[in-house]
Amino acid sequence: MPALLWVLLGVLLALVLLAALALLFVAPSRPSAALLAPFARRCFAHRGLHTPDKSVPENSLAAFRRAVEAGYGIELDIQLSKDAEVVVFHDDTLDRVCGVTGRVDAFDLAALRQMRLCGTGEGIPLFSEVLAAVDGRAPLIVELKSGPRNRLLCKKALALLRGYQGDFCIESFDPRIVRWFRKNAPDLLRGQLSGPPHTFDTLPAVGGFVLGNLLSDLICRPQFVAYDNKPKPFLVRLACRMGAARVVWTAREEADHPRLCGENDAIIFEFYRPDPRF
Repeated sequence: MPALLWVLLGVLLALVLLAALALLFVAPSRPSAALLAPFARRCFAHRGLHTPDKSVPENSLAAFRRAVEAGYGIELDIQLSKDAEVVVFHDDTLDRVCGVTGRVDAFDLAALRQMRLCGTGEGIPLFSEVLAAVDGRAPLIVELKSGPRNRLLCKKALALLRGYQGDFCIESFDPRIVRWFRKNAPDLLRGQLSGPPHTFDTLPAVGGFVLGNLLSDLICRPQFVAYDNKPKPFLVRLACRMGAARVVWTAREEADHPRLCGENDAIIFEFYRPDPRF
């Protein structure tokens, strides 16, 4: 056999192996229609239905009540206080929203209770308070923030959610958190948050590449992919073609909405008022 033919066969074999590895690494777990139904073709208010002028601040009880009244689903963020209470707050630090220097997990609940959101009368709510306020009237997308006590956050969140009478699913940028739910609560809908590699700028470049291309699906097998409102790379599109439900974050323009409706199973939005269902 000519040497060139051997080279071509070697290249072909390498390509086949790379394709097989790509399929193995990014393959999702296909959700059942029944599991996906409460979330499909719905719009979710990002951190509640908060306002651009911050008079109704993000992740506040007021924002969640407004979302319920408008008929939207709700996306929210949870993490732990210093004394291991599950609070609803997005940033790792308090500076932007509360004007306080320091991490959320450096303060106990009593201290956090004294802080105000965006200069309003709204405070940082407990996750249990949000669940009570929503009371099953809107489906929830619950993002678990990554931190030094991921396992404890997962356990406490699951305990609260198991006692909640309403529709909910979980998601995280951290595949270890998604994997925990795959192992400990396989009946719940779980999703992997992702975006372009620069989304993960606190990680080494290789970490951003892995997470930005869903190569971490190997350990967590998400049932939906929540991807930034930007063009999806090939491997992310491949995961969706293989059965992962498609969620987009965060839609911010009314003009962009028709396209997103055609490309996604659910839309996380803010600062405009789409129809609750599409």
